[in-house]
Amino acid sequence: MKYLKKDNFQRVLGEASEIPAIDLIEVIIVDLPFVSPFSISSYTWTGKEALLIKIKAGNYTGWGECVADPDPFYSPETTVSSQYIIKEFLIPQLTASKNLAEYIEYAGRVRGNMMAKAAVENALLDLTAKIKGVPLYDLLGLQPCRIMSGISIGIKDSIGELISSVQEAVDLRYHRVKMKIKKGKDIEWVAAVREKFPDLPLMADANGDYSLDDAEHLKKLDEFDLTMIEQPLSYSDIYFHSKLQKEIKTPLCLDESIHSLEDAKSAIELGSCRIINIKQGRVGGMIEALRIADYARSMGVPVWSGGMDETGIGRAFNLHLQSSAAFTLPGDTSETKRYFAEDIVSPPVELDQDGYIDIPEGPGIGVAVLEEKVEKFELRRETIFSR
Repeated sequence: MKYLKKDNFQRVLGEASEIPAIDLIEVIIVDLPFVSPFSISSYTWTGKEALLIKIKAGNYTGWGECVADPDPFYSPETTVSSQYIIKEFLIPQLTASKNLAEYIEYAGRVRGNMMAKAAVENALLDLTAKIKGVPLYDLLGLQPCRIMSGISIGIKDSIGELISSVQEAVDLRYHRVKMKIKKGKDIEWVAAVREKFPDLPLMADANGDYSLDDAEHLKKLDEFDLTMIEQPLSYSDIYFHSKLQKEIKTPLCLDESIHSLEDAKSAIELGSCRIINIKQGRVGGMIEALRIADYARSMGVPVWSGGMDETGIGRAFNLHLQSSAAFTLPGDTSETKRYFAEDIVSPPVELDQDGYIDIPEGPGIGVAVLEEKVEKFELRRETIFSR
């Protein structure tokens, strides 16, 4: 399936490209506490504040999730800024557009704000699939499959605590483990994990904590047979990663620097990475994510689906995305109970005995959004369109 041109999705969606008559659009902010805090090199979060989009058309409801945080410590986008863009720019055009092509062409003229755009586009895709009575993967021309699992372990207070978390993941049969690193918690910590788990598919994620001046230090990671080192340099950089990749044997993976197909092309052409992390919520939604995946596959570059600690809504979109054959590496796809004691959807994400995850069956994203749970964790709600 080709997604290299922006208009190709019309062929995939066929008559579904027509936007249904929308009755109601709401923005809902929820805050789900984490089972335990999650830390990266730049910040620690104790819960997931998520912006949800709810679109109703007749008896059907489509849901989308914006992956922005309430703070700007991972991304410049926040839940507040995303809500403004959605309300003032995206929804007025959506309700005035005749089809997806018209709307997405307009959304493409909105600079940046990819997380806001992803939330609206995905809610519309979920709604469309439900109206047609097909799973989202089917709407997108993909085939269902069992999804490989992967776990992201935040920065811990001690090496012993880190080893315990990795052991738990191994016992659950996760297909790969990603550990967060930062200056002062890197070489020794990776060495300890590798010594304890010599055959474990292991990667390190720096979330941009290093500079090119740290190249000699980062070279020390080559001895640990890592699957990849993710985003060691600045979150906005592509060029200097190309210099670092020439100096180190371990494949680099770009994450935060990739916001579009054009970014992916630049990174691959420059040799900035050998692997790409595609977060559909960061690149503008499912359609752009599939375009990037298809291009990377054509260039022989493996891709995987990154996570943003999503609620069950965003997690379901990530599972459907990985039914594309381009996703050959385990993503950040873990069980719901690892993050939330209570989620807002049913069924939760669970691993089977071999560590795989089934794509939710049923129309749209395949999970039922539990309105009573949404209300329980709701911080605020706004109706931004009503017919």
